[in-house]
Amino acid sequence: MSGWTIEIDHFRTQVRNFFDHNPIGNSDIFLPITITGALIRATELTARSPRFWSGVQAHVAYSNQTADGSGTITGGLTDFSPPTGYYALDHDQRNTLNAGIDAQLPWQSFASANLYYGSGFSNGNAPPSHLPGHASLDVGFGKAFGKSLTASLTVLNVTNRHLLIDNSLTFDGFHWDGPREIFAGLHCKFAY
Repeated sequence: MSGWTIEIDHFRTQVRNFFDHNPIGNSDIFLPITITGALIRATELTARSPRFWSGVQAHVAYSNQTADGSGTITGGLTDFSPPTGYYALDHDQRNTLNAGIDAQLPWQSFASANLYYGSGFSNGNAPPSHLPGHASLDVGFGKAFGKSLTASLTVLNVTNRHLLIDNSLTFDGFHWDGPREIFAGLHCKFAY
């Protein structure tokens, strides 16, 4: 496994007066709040390959994490009352995977592809406890024209799937993944 970079870590964060936020209705306006406590635990793995096939490099990052709150609201501008005991915070998504490749291609060109998967964020207080999993694929292509000019094209959410990824009105409101987005870029370096 010469040339590979692999990192594994585990953390546990237990806090009092955990800072979070609560939306006004189903809006993008948030009020700050604090709750009695939170417990966040995760094990994470990242790996990056050496360059192979004359310029291809692969990477993967995986996280298994829980984010639980406890107690009541201790400060802020809302009268929301969370459930008793530990409950999943809106940031609780048990499994997250990000994997991709970057390639240096002939004729000063390059390409990349990245797959993102999430097992589903907390479903607020409604069963089932978490929303369905979601995935998206992003790709990019580019070409350098000499040392000072590069053109690129990036497509986010290639499959154009529009998914509900968070509906927890308890803290942060509804979030949908973005529709397909296409970006074109022209990068020029000037001598100065």
